[in-house]
Amino acid sequence: MEALHLWCSIISTFFTTLVLSLVLPLSSLLRRCSRSQSFSEPASTVYQGTVWHERRRPVRHSFKYTVRYALIDLDRAARPPPDHLSADHCRSIAQTDGPVFLLTIPPSVGYEQNPLSLYYCYDSEGCTVNLKKCIAEDMLGNWKIRANAPGDSLFISISVHHPKLGEYFTATLTAERISSVAADSALFFWLMPHRVAVWIYWHALKLWWKGVPFIQHPRYSHQEYREEALVRDMKLQCCQAFQQDEQNHLRLEGNDSDYVKNGGNRRFAWRDAKWPWA
Repeated sequence: MEALHLWCSIISTFFTTLVLSLVLPLSSLLRRCSRSQSFSEPASTVYQGTVWHERRRPVRHSFKYTVRYALIDLDRAARPPPDHLSADHCRSIAQTDGPVFLLTIPPSVGYEQNPLSLYYCYDSEGCTVNLKKCIAEDMLGNWKIRANAPGDSLFISISVHHPKLGEYFTATLTAERISSVAADSALFFWLMPHRVAVWIYWHALKLWWKGVPFIQHPRYSHQEYREEALVRDMKLQCCQAFQQDEQNHLRLEGNDSDYVKNGGNRRFAWRDAKWPWA
């Protein structure tokens, strides 16, 4: 069934990408004409750099690839990226009052593949604005993230300590800022998510060839995985939850309609996969 879903996704993505790529030059020309009549400062900055991955266990495997990211001012963006936190949500989590920037790979010609989205939350201190916290999505394990305040250069380092595998994964991103005037955003990021997906699946195949077993999604092995994930989430005493109701309950988004006690620790929400994975 998973193989069928994968092939359906590949075929659907191929035809969607083909059609939207054919109309991309015209839409890009229209955007340039629109920008020529507006002198407002762009709400995003683009970066180009290199991602490096190293997996130490259960087998050693490393690779690197070129990547392009956008740093989006969530307060000034005309259309905030879908399926991401808003600037107000980030400020609620980080307890900051300054601007919030989202580092992400934008969707391209109908496809999205984004290994990491990082939110930079700034705090106002007098007449200056300083980076106070970064927010990233967590999976099972303890994640350590180091990042600089984005400027002409950008750096992110991630290391993961897994309960069973120990310190098994490290990744870094080093990038340089590219003049946003020099490249149209849609053309600059054309097929970028697709290239990232190819790298992910190609190296997943290499890991399988090295003897790393394929791990099925937990919904196929036991139905209690959501409750277990919620318990793990409640144990992370990192910040206050938000979007709670009057009874201090948190609504799980997705197919579940029940309210679940969260103890006021963190926000926890489900997002179901889109077709054909749903």
